[in-house]
Amino acid sequence: MSEVIVYGADWCGDCRRSEALLKALKVDFEKKDVEQSAEFTEEARSISGRTNIPVILFADGKYLVEPSDPELHAELVVRGLI
Repeated sequence: MSEVIVYGADWCGDCRRSEALLKALKVDFEKKDVEQSAEFTEEARSISGRTNIPVILFADGKYLVEPSDPELHAELVVRGLI
């Protein structure tokens, strides 16, 4: 499993923003496009209990839903990923 998994969709502005931050910080992540797979949609819902995206899942089971850039950045620092 990747250290970071992003459940999102290409049409989602918050998803694109979070993915851009991860790329800018050179953090490897796995993208699971909920538009392409009902299985990914269900995984994201089972993790967060909500239908909002992005859901960003970390290897330790912690997750964020629709995080701001500062919130996501702080979680990456805490985990030593940046």
